[in-house]
Amino acid sequence: MILFQSIRMALLSVIGNKIRSFLTMLGIIIGVSSVILVVSVGMSYNNQISDQFSGLGTDLLTISIIGYGATTSLTTEQTMAYGQLPGVSGVSPVISGNVTAKNRGRNADVPLEGVMPSYEHVKDFHVQSGRFLLNIDNQYRQKVALIGSETATKLFGMENPVGKDIRLNGDTFTIVGLLRTKGSSLMGSNDDKILIPLATAERFLQTKGIQSFEIKTTSPEQIPMVKEELQAALTTALGDPSAYDIFDAREMIESMEKTSALLSASLAGIAGISLIVGGIGIMNIMIVSVNERTREIGIRKAIGARKSNILLQFMIESIFLSTLGGLLGIGTGLGLVWIVGQFIPFPIQYAWNMVVIAFAFSFAIGVLFGIIPANKAARLRPIYALRTD
Repeated sequence: MILFQSIRMALLSVIGNKIRSFLTMLGIIIGVSSVILVVSVGMSYNNQISDQFSGLGTDLLTISIIGYGATTSLTTEQTMAYGQLPGVSGVSPVISGNVTAKNRGRNADVPLEGVMPSYEHVKDFHVQSGRFLLNIDNQYRQKVALIGSETATKLFGMENPVGKDIRLNGDTFTIVGLLRTKGSSLMGSNDDKILIPLATAERFLQTKGIQSFEIKTTSPEQIPMVKEELQAALTTALGDPSAYDIFDAREMIESMEKTSALLSASLAGIAGISLIVGGIGIMNIMIVSVNERTREIGIRKAIGARKSNILLQFMIESIFLSTLGGLLGIGTGLGLVWIVGQFIPFPIQYAWNMVVIAFAFSFAIGVLFGIIPANKAARLRPIYALRTD
């Protein structure tokens, strides 16, 4: 009965001063909504970066010969020999360039890659129609090509390009396969490209030797071991450890995740300061409320109200202000997250764990910052309180 009466009196006090109560809760609302917004956007960005790096392959190592040693490239045979290293499941040498592709009246500037048949397994690229490149295509330097779905749309519209001819920098190639859609990664669109046999690309792009290749490991756990073995083999082959660079997507993912997590935590901490400020605002208003209601407190104590009754009333009032502010902040924060999600170029993720934490924190603020004014009210002496105007 006492608890119900204390709740009723606390609610009447809050409702009786609507504007003051709202302004008191404003700091909590801003703090909670800011924390939810910042953490949700940060988590969404982190997931997007991780997905894009994962698209590069967490079981892949990309090797680039940068030409600081005596040798500036490897032969195809040397490159493919690294497939014998323990933990390696495939090697894919690549020669890259750009060409102007034409089909009747349509043309487009497209990235071109000269590849081996192993590219299909290593890079997980498969055809949706036609066939992939074969060893015989490389052996005889056949002018055949695989075309990405985006490039096919540019040059052929809705037609099936398989079996049709295409002109690359003026040379005619026959399209033998249409690649499946792969989407985009940090390296750009995986669907806007043309693949031709590696041996054909050497002559077509007038490039001799391999300066870039990728190694696929049997599992992501094998990456450190394979990387160490590969470093030793490349240093021996090129004569200079600075003549090559090994890119490990997994290391980059971990680094980006740590950086993003640190940034999100920093921003959330800054936003969390608003919660502390809001708590100080609640304490300040509660102290003002105690001073305004000194005579009321004296009358209640004179007719038998205990110290615990007064303490409970003001504690409930403080907790109600902070938790209501927390709930309004959660609603505002989720609404802002939805609005931001309409404008950013990646899927938004709601930080539901932060919603729970923010609500618990706002409740705790009501308790912590309500203790001082509630205790002040409970300790007022009835005689002093009744003498106050």
